[in-house]
Amino acid sequence: MPFWMKWLRRGQRDKDMRVFKLAALAAMAALPGMALAEAAAPAPTETAGLPAISVSEVSKRHLRDRVIAGGLVGAVEEVLVQPLVEGQPIETLEAEVGDYVEAGQVLATLSPSSLGLQRSQLKAALAAARAAVAQAEAGVLEAQASADEAARVADRTRALNKSGNAAQAALDQAEATATASSARATASQQTLESAMAQVESAEAQLANIELNLTRTKVVAPVAGEVLSRNAQIGAVASAAGQPMFVLMKDAALEVKAEIAESDLVKLQPGMTVAIRTAASPEALRGSVRLVEPGVNSSSRLGIARIAIDNARIVRSGMYADAEILVAERVVLAVPVSAIGSTPQGAIIRRVADGTVQEVTVQTGIRDGEWVEVSEGIAEGDLVVTKAGAFVRNGDRINPVLAAVE
Repeated sequence: MPFWMKWLRRGQRDKDMRVFKLAALAAMAALPGMALAEAAAPAPTETAGLPAISVSEVSKRHLRDRVIAGGLVGAVEEVLVQPLVEGQPIETLEAEVGDYVEAGQVLATLSPSSLGLQRSQLKAALAAARAAVAQAEAGVLEAQASADEAARVADRTRALNKSGNAAQAALDQAEATATASSARATASQQTLESAMAQVESAEAQLANIELNLTRTKVVAPVAGEVLSRNAQIGAVASAAGQPMFVLMKDAALEVKAEIAESDLVKLQPGMTVAIRTAASPEALRGSVRLVEPGVNSSSRLGIARIAIDNARIVRSGMYADAEILVAERVVLAVPVSAIGSTPQGAIIRRVADGTVQEVTVQTGIRDGEWVEVSEGIAEGDLVVTKAGAFVRNGDRINPVLAAVE
């Protein structure tokens, strides 16, 4: 073997020996320290050997009771605009979908041609009826004058007959003439009344035509936004088909939220609502407008109508989530995980002097990870937060206070 290889092996053995000696010295130096550490270790406490259980302190918190629901955005009130005159072709359309119109604004015009012809005919008929009235009035005057003269002749003849200066035949003839003249006067009066009725009828028909001519202008009955337009130029206006226009009154929108029947009874008109849609990154404000009294028998859901304060950034037909604020108050609260359930009701496991005590409680608002406890505990009490299923009434534990968020 070469000299240099022997020299390397001898150096490695010397190095291993030095490492062994250092390790032995370190171990011997550590023995007094270990003895001192054992001597300084604390004596076992009362909780030694007991299970460490996480507990929380009962404190007051600001909780909010909310009902979460969803539904479609729709108009608070839709107004259907139908033509009031049928059978007339549509000449012009003055409004488009999305336009905001005022009450009385013209939306479309119908052709007035046929109605104009009818008005001319009725004006001629009215003139003829008024001429007939004038003739009837003259006939009445003439017949009345003849009747008066015949009545006077009959009176004179009757007086002469009583004095013996007129024959009975003359008296009979005079009385007959007076009766006939009176009948002709009555007939003339009835003819006048008939002619006047014809005038009134013609005037009424003319007024109706004039009204229909004004109705050829289809106007908005209320102010609002045009949701849809079904009218087309050239089509014949009719109220039997689809409405010409559909307006959203005052451009007011609402959310028709579907609410579970257990939550429906909590809602009241006027409650504050936060509304979220895909179109708005920020929540919109709203309020419960009304709660429908019925519940769907199939889905067991009711409807709450929620008015939207700023409806300009949402559109009819959008889906929206609604967070309805039912109640808001500062109350004693514990974590949700601290609440247990028994046939007798909700319980918590209170810890006093390391001993677990099961206490029946009354719960209220649940907000996130916290639950209101209205009866059964006091502020500052310690309750088992987790592992409640592993401890029983009277168990001894080592309580570990959990961090409060």
